[in-house]
Amino acid sequence: MELFPLVILVLAFVLLIVVPARQRKKIQEQQRALQESLVPGTPVMTTAGLHGTVVALGEGTVDLEIAPGVVVTFARQAVLEVRKPAVADPATDGTVLPGDDADGGPADRTR
Repeated sequence: MELFPLVILVLAFVLLIVVPARQRKKIQEQQRALQESLVPGTPVMTTAGLHGTVVALGEGTVDLEIAPGVVVTFARQAVLEVRKPAVADPATDGTVLPGDDADGGPADRTR
């Protein structure tokens, strides 16, 4: 019973210092891997929520094309995640979805 306060202090130290430090290290490793995986043509999202495609990479910068012909430069750390390329809208490939009219348009739901 006289070691109980010491055990509580050690447990508190582990929970408040060691566990968050390990999580931070894991997040930093994931961010480093993301930065190394960037290549021109990769669709990304920045920390500000701006979506674009990597056009060029500098030492500490990345050039993103956010619209046709519009290229902006960001710090590499501003890239939050790699996005999946947009897929074609399934309704535009000629398939008729449930609830669509025979002509391919949306069904009239007011009847």
